[in-house]
Amino acid sequence: MQTFTSFERLLSIKRYSPATIKTYTGLLSVFQAFVGSEKPIQELETSTLLHQVLRIVEAKKYTYSSHKQLISALSLFLNEMHRRKVDFRPVYPTQRPQPLPKILSTQEVKAILSASSDLKHRTMLTLVYALGLRSGELIHLKITDIDSQRKVIHLKSAKGNKDRILPLPDNLRDLLRAYYVKYQPQEYLFNGQNQSGKNSLTYSPQSLRKVFGSACQKAGIRKKVTLHSLRHAYATHLLEAGLRGAARISGLFNSSWVTILSEPHKYDSLLIVFNRQHLALVEGAGREEALGILFRFFNDAMQ
Repeated sequence: MQTFTSFERLLSIKRYSPATIKTYTGLLSVFQAFVGSEKPIQELETSTLLHQVLRIVEAKKYTYSSHKQLISALSLFLNEMHRRKVDFRPVYPTQRPQPLPKILSTQEVKAILSASSDLKHRTMLTLVYALGLRSGELIHLKITDIDSQRKVIHLKSAKGNKDRILPLPDNLRDLLRAYYVKYQPQEYLFNGQNQSGKNSLTYSPQSLRKVFGSACQKAGIRKKVTLHSLRHAYATHLLEAGLRGAARISGLFNSSWVTILSEPHKYDSLLIVFNRQHLALVEGAGREEALGILFRFFNDAMQ
């Protein structure tokens, strides 16, 4: 059976994320095994290829995302490696299901964070919630990404290969300092362990999910929630507290959220509304002044 080592190398050269490379090559390997080893994927006729896509989606009960990723992987593999363009529109998923996410209340979030007696685990979950981080962003956060003097955290090459600047509230900075003093991490903020029990530079996504699941169980959370639910809670709670446009700051580019930043990476022009503080308009404020306003609100919101 063919391997996809050359394709994997090409994606790495083209700077696809490790997660995307793993997903694409994994889906291609499963697809090749499903259709059989007699013919490599690139030699299948278009009609057979499309038919097999429908078969595997039904047989494996692929979700919308997996269905879409499989087609993206096949299209990219055939085009880049074999200069073959295939029209996958006849088997492309047409409508994405949009179930409403289960939102954790502020009380539930506090219970989850309080349930983590381990300082390292509590710090990780607190960062996910307080900054609206994705799990991959947390895991790849480096010590050098934290600027305590300027009170900001620089997320580099986040989703979409875009950088983000996030404010670092005082109480979160104190928590990070306590964590750093105790654990003395190397390079990455959260180091893990490999299967042999030896230290690893990065924490594994599986271990992070287990930490969240354990905290939810201890806190008595019965909702079907995932680690990403903390990120949803972050944006929702900020909006409930009166900060419009929180979604844009956190990188959630959904049209249902109100945008206040004219440019996602600039703070020169802000329209901020704090219902609690009756602050209606800050426009044309200097960068440091605008960030200061944000910091004060984040500090208040996290109390």
